[in-house]
Order: sequence, then C-alpha cells, then structure tokens
Amino acid sequence: MAQARYKSIVDGIAIRIRQGDFRPGFQLPTIREVMKEHHIALATASRVYAELEAIGLIVREVGRGTFVRDTSLPRGLGLEQHSIRSGAVDLTFNYPSLPGQAEMLRDGLRYIASSGDLDALLHSAPQGGRPHERQTVAKHIRNRGIRVAGEQILLVNGAQQGLAVTVMGLLKPGDILAIDALTYPGMKALAHTYRLDLESLPHANGAINLDALAALCKKRPVRAIYTMPTMHNPLGYVMSKQDRVRLAKLADQYNFLIIEDGAYAFLAEPAPPPVFTYAPLRTVYVSGLSKSVASGLRIGIIAAPLNLMPALEHAIRVSTWSTPSLMVMLACNWIESGAVDLLEDQKRQDARQRQNLARRILRGCKIVAHPSSYYLWLELPEELRSDQVAADLERVGVLVTTAEPFAVTPNVPHALRLALGSISFDVLDDALHKVRRATSH
Repeated sequence: MAQARYKSIVDGIAIRIRQGDFRPGFQLPTIREVMKEHHIALATASRVYAELEAIGLIVREVGRGTFVRDTSLPRGLGLEQHSIRSGAVDLTFNYPSLPGQAEMLRDGLRYIASSGDLDALLHSAPQGGRPHERQTVAKHIRNRGIRVAGEQILLVNGAQQGLAVTVMGLLKPGDILAIDALTYPGMKALAHTYRLDLESLPHANGAINLDALAALCKKRPVRAIYTMPTMHNPLGYVMSKQDRVRLAKLADQYNFLIIEDGAYAFLAEPAPPPVFTYAPLRTVYVSGLSKSVASGLRIGIIAAPLNLMPALEHAIRVSTWSTPSLMVMLACNWIESGAVDLLEDQKRQDARQRQNLARRILRGCKIVAHPSSYYLWLELPEELRSDQVAADLERVGVLVTTAEPFAVTPNVPHALRLALGSISFDVLDDALHKVRRATSH
C-alpha cells in the first residue's frame, strides 16, 4: 500500500510538470512540506524527489531548493553528441578544422596509395602500435616536454579510449579516484561506468586545491587522481610549476597514480613541463590528435611507465585490439613531415582570435578561460538558471552546455560552457550575440 502511495505522488507531480502546470524553473515545495501535504514519512518524501530527479524532471540544488528542469533540453548535452537539426549552431563540442585540411587529407591519402607496403595496412597492428610508429609519436610528444622511448608509448583510438584503457587496465571497482569538482565529462562517465569512488576536489585561485588533496589522502586510501594541469576543461587554467612538483611529491608520499590528460595542452604555449616529468614512475599521460589535427582521425596517445605497459596493452586487446593501420600511417606521415606542428601553431592562433571575439562580445560578463583556449566558462547572474538559458538558446538555434555534465558535486553552478572551435567566425559572432542577449536579462 505504501509503495502505491509513493508512486501515485511521483506520478501526480510528473503529470503536472509534463502538462505545464509546473513550468521550468518553478520551485517545488520542500521535502518537509511534501511530508505534511501528503501525510507521509521523511524517507518516503525523499524517495519521491529522488525518483523525479532520476527520471530528469527536477533538479535539487544545495542551499537553493528543488526546481523543475527544462525537459526540452536534451539530457547529457555536452557528454553525448546529439543529432544537430538543420540550421542549429553547435557550441557544445569542439572539432576545430582549418581551411585547407581537406586538401591535406587528399594529399596524404595519395601519398600512402603511391608508396609503402599497402598490404601491411590490411593486417591488424600489435596492441599499442608498431615499434616505428610508437617511436615517431614519442618524438612528437617531446613538444609537450615528455621524453620517453617508443616502448613507453601506446597508440589507441582517441584520447577518450586512452582514458578508458587506463581505467580498465589500472583501476578496480571501488578504487578511490580524486577528481576536480568541475571536470571533463568523459572521465566522469568512465568513473561511474567502472564504479570508481569519486572524491571531488575544490578549486583554489583557479587551480586544483592540493591542500584538500593532502587532507583527503590522510583520511582515505586514494588510488589515483585525474588531472588536466595544462588547459583544464572546462576552466582553461594552467597549473603552476610549483603545484606540479607538489602533486608529484604527494603521489610519492601517499602512493597514488596520476592520470594526466593533455588533450588540449598543445594550445598553451609556453606551459610548465607536464606532471609526467616530475613523477615519471607514477604518471600515465593521455593525449591525442583529435583537437590538434582532426576529430575524425581518432589517434590517441598514452605515455606510461614500463611496469604498467602490460596491463595497458591487455586492456587495449580486450577492448578494440588495435588502432586502424591506415589512420596511424597517415598520422605518422604528418608528424614526420612537420604538418602536425604547423597545424598546432595555426590552431593556437585560431583559438586566440576566437577568444578575443568572445571576450569582445561578452564584455562585462563573468568569463573564465585561457586566452588561447577553444572554450570558455560563462558564469550566469544569480537570477538566471542555466537549464532555462540553455533551453532558450536552443529555441533560437544555439546549442550550449550547462555545468551539469562537468560537475562532480551535487551543487551544480549556474554556468555555461561554450565551445568556440567548430564553426566559422561569422556564425560564431552571431551565436555569441544570441548568448549575450539570453544572459543579459
């Protein structure tokens, strides 16, 4: 009987939300008010709101209350790539491309077709790539300050798979993973999928709070930390050299693994050396060519200590076996010719120009971003709710991401993350003016 009562309350509130009686942004009664209205226990009232939140109809915010969420906004926006309707502008994902890259691909494929051992491309490569390919990539990541032999390099299908391989190969369900309170949604999803115990770390002065990490390590056996020290996503900060050294010392002191994500690191130049250089026996460095070259290339890079390589190679074998030989050959040819270095330099300039455009249009707004980043974090005024702003923008043809996919803590800030790198300057200019209008009232 209690079960039927609880379900009927859930259904009643859900119907009122779907019919529009409770509009997006409407503040629902407190749990205690629900108890009194329906004459139910605290546990039952809490369960009502928990189920409504699970099905995506409401959002609970610490210190503010419980609100109806805008269900016109796709769930997981910023984490899952949805189909984009014709005419819509996508500010949720970055797949930066420069003029001339299509011709560069055409020339690269012609070169492969007219030279080399094409028969070898029809066979699977060893897990992690062939020795000469791994050595080529090892030379390339010296640009990031990482100096390792090819034996310490693994090639995978994009940086996202690099993170998945690292988690699958080196962590176990229940392991404690320290992570920024705002972090890359792909890693957050991985952690939940592999049932890791997430411990969020606050930010201090725009960077991860290492005092909080040290305090956490004294209380709990942290197995690993996930960090983006160079060009954090979504905030764009670059960790100081002093903090990188301290992080390495904490890893030694408390015996934890560092998972360093360098997917956007090429945009920050100059930048301090990677954390990998200060903790080479405890750090797995993950990067790729999706942002610096092309998102469709899907070449990911893992640099790791030799003793961790067998576990990582095994994880590759049981997931995707190997990276497509044609894509790896194309990438290696571009690395050896200097084309990748040239593209990275051009994209740094492109990102700076886009940031300048965004800062001009959004002048007076509260922006957090690196000056050469392909994204920015836009904090909203107190009176605005991010889901409503995102839904309003979606209705005028602009897709943006709220803070929800990036937030590890229950208290999600009202902010938008704008990806600047996937569209032309004219289209970006128009979209940013729409963002400005939507966030100015």
